Amino acid sequence: METSSTQSPPTSRVGASLEPLLTELTGIRRDIHRHPELSYKEHRTTDLIVARLERAGLVPRRLEGTGAYVDIGSGPLRLGLRADIDALPIIEETGLPYESAATGITHACGHDIHTTVMLGVALVLADLDASTPLPGTVRIIFQPAEEMMPGGAIDVIAQGVLVGLPRILALHCDPRIDVGLVGTRIGAITSASDTIRVELSGRGGHTSRPHLTEDLVFALAAIAVNVPAVLSRRIDVRSAVSVVWGQIHAGSAPNAIPAHGFMSGTLRCLDGEAWESSGELLDRAVREVAAPFGVDVKLEHIRGVPPVVNQEHETGLLEAAARAELGSSAVVLTPQSMGGEDFAWMTQEVPGAMMRLGTRTPGGETYDLHRGDYVPDERAIEYGVRVMAAAALQAVLGRDH
Repeated sequence: METSSTQSPPTSRVGASLEPLLTELTGIRRDIHRHPELSYKEHRTTDLIVARLERAGLVPRRLEGTGAYVDIGSGPLRLGLRADIDALPIIEETGLPYESAATGITHACGHDIHTTVMLGVALVLADLDASTPLPGTVRIIFQPAEEMMPGGAIDVIAQGVLVGLPRILALHCDPRIDVGLVGTRIGAITSASDTIRVELSGRGGHTSRPHLTEDLVFALAAIAVNVPAVLSRRIDVRSAVSVVWGQIHAGSAPNAIPAHGFMSGTLRCLDGEAWESSGELLDRAVREVAAPFGVDVKLEHIRGVPPVVNQEHETGLLEAAARAELGSSAVVLTPQSMGGEDFAWMTQEVPGAMMRLGTRTPGGETYDLHRGDYVPDERAIEYGVRVMAAAALQAVLGRDH
């Protein structure tokens, strides 16, 4: 994996404004980390964000329920920046002095970093705007409920927060990339992600006489194996359609065929058009595979999120900002992720891009997201602020064309 020396980045307007804030921002991140909140329950986090923005002389606006947004600058809207603020129902296992004080909840996906970075961007832009008024407006959105499908981004859109935005950017922590580096990619950077549940029912009976039953255990096994195979042969393989089962439940005795059973899993896809058409094919494949066994089938296909598709212009804006702030070798090509991300709903409304923010200490452990032991290198806060603030300045000054 890419490595970085994590030397201090070159001095810039953004860096000079950010320097006095770094200690405070680290403290804010640790405070948010110690008090994580689940989707749509981020009341304390929202209060913290709003209070700090108001102290900076800004006028944040609360979203319905939780979350907020703030405009910085004057003139037309030039750019939106988005951070997600919710945590996960995961037990923390870091042993850090500021580890989660909420039992069974932690920021195992780095949203505490995302929130702190965008708060830092708001403070830096407010400082720069006070000295030399910005000729355009940046809207920074602190979005709730990214971890709950189909995601809080839909609520933000419904409240009109994206109206008038010509483009939008976001970031996501990446524990596989060294701190000091950022990962970008044009095109799909994340996957569509749906939840599937298949319930079967039939006459149970003795395992010595399966011909007198509807052997739904065998039918479940056939669906588990054959449905992913059917989809892989009916949808362009370049779409990377993936069906993976996480649960199969049926029966309670080794010599009894049960009358009920179910299986559930996820459907993921890197292509938006293939994602849109996959539902009908999935339904047909499940029912046709199950048909020879005579079982009754109930299929629940819960749409999650489409893929995040990075646009070339917006990706270039992030890359230019990263190279200007962190050095010419700070940008690496990030692999496509099969994980889902509700920022995708926003990029369906306006052109946008998401970058990966390196959080691995060079030479240190490589963590994974959604793990209770995830420990990001906090120097990522500075690098994230510098890149996103620089991208915002390019946009408001009209240098991104």
